[in-house]
Amino acid sequence: MVKTTTFAIMHFTVAFAVVYLMTGSLVIGGAVALVEPAINTVAFHFHEKVWKRIEQKRTERLSPPLLQA
Repeated sequence: MVKTTTFAIMHFTVAFAVVYLMTGSLVIGGAVALVEPAINTVAFHFHEKVWKRIEQKRTERLSPPLLQA
């Protein structure tokens, strides 16, 4: 969850800076910086969970089976 949180902070900052530089508006920059990264951060969290499952299945498929006595 720490990785997701730091990603969110970075994303809020970048979103605000880009929109503020494009519009010159603190209000619009702030609004976009709150809405877009918040949605993206939630999506990123679930993307990571799905990707871990894919990697786990790939590892299980490629691992040799254990020998049973």
